[in-house]
Amino acid sequence: MNFDIAPTSPVPIYKQIVEQVRRMVASGQLAPGEDLPSVRAVAQHHAINPMTVSKAYSMLESEGLLERRRGVGMAVAGQRGKTSTQDKAAMLRPALEAAARMAHQLALSDKEALVLFQTCLQEQHNKESA
Repeated sequence: MNFDIAPTSPVPIYKQIVEQVRRMVASGQLAPGEDLPSVRAVAQHHAINPMTVSKAYSMLESEGLLERRRGVGMAVAGQRGKTSTQDKAAMLRPALEAAARMAHQLALSDKEALVLFQTCLQEQHNKESA
């Protein structure tokens, strides 16, 4: 499992990790009981401070999304119910609202914005299929 970290993003890195784990659990990409990469492995792979990763994991643990396993590390908490489509939509909505504001500010038509969004979806699908 790899995180998509954007160091130049205005969103703090720990929040990027938290949001990505939430989405992966909600979508079923991370199953209950599945281990997450170690703090050290994530920090080394992305050249970030281990405390940043630790902060993200601790937040997710306090939310009950992750559980700490002695001697093993962090894993997705067991027996979580499936995330509803409505809950997934609520997770996506803030990003879509921000994209809609930007499209409006750039004077893109609804059709142009939708075509661009569909292109982005297809590109993401192609990346995941490769």
